[in-house]
Amino acid sequence: MLKELINRLLWHPKSSPKDYVIIYLHRGAPDNKKSISVNNIIINDSFLVFNETHIPFHRILEIKNLKTGEILYKKVDIDGLR
Repeated sequence: MLKELINRLLWHPKSSPKDYVIIYLHRGAPDNKKSISVNNIIINDSFLVFNETHIPFHRILEIKNLKTGEILYKKVDIDGLR
C-alpha cells in the first residue's frame, strides 16, 4: 500500500513529486523526525533511497502534499513514540 502510494506520486502523469514530502523517523534529529521531498527519492525494494541514505518503509511517519496540506498517509501511533 505505502509503496504503491509513493510510486503513484513519482510516476502518475498528473502528479508532481516536488509537491509532496515524506516525514520519517530519524532518532537523534529534532523531534526524532526528518523530511525529504518525494522528488529526491528512488524506491529500492523495501527502502527509499536518496543520496547514500536508505530509509526502510516502516520508518515513514507521514506523506503530505505541500501545496494543499493534505496528509495522504499517517502512521498509526501504537507505542506513544510519535
